[in-house]
Amino acid sequence: MIGYVMIGTNDLDQGARFYDVLLAPLGLVQVARVETYAVYAPKAAKDAIEFYITTPFDQGPATPGNGTMVALAAPTMQALEQFHRLGLQNGGSDEGAPGPREEGSDICYAYIRDADGNKICAFYDGAKGQAADE
Repeated sequence: MIGYVMIGTNDLDQGARFYDVLLAPLGLVQVARVETYAVYAPKAAKDAIEFYITTPFDQGPATPGNGTMVALAAPTMQALEQFHRLGLQNGGSDEGAPGPREEGSDICYAYIRDADGNKICAFYDGAKGQAADE
């Protein structure tokens, strides 16, 4: 099943530069770009669209903190940490450093908010990572 997430951005060039860097640790790369949107997909399956950034459909501004939240899987804990670090280094704001949100949980999360107020979450499931190593 192919799914996708779409978020709004007021400046597509700025948004694309930010997401090119932010999504790389998660294995997502820009695979298409036109005047009003950019498309991101896994490196290994460029036809499996997972993430769009787009200019607002109504031509109005994308509003900060409009409730948009995206959750994307990180392949490793190191990728999750890199996602967070690169988000901050490239103009994102910190919405939660990498780590578990509940005591004893194997799932770690990191949150970044982009310039348009979209909240992007990446997570890593340590239990699945350990199972893959066995």
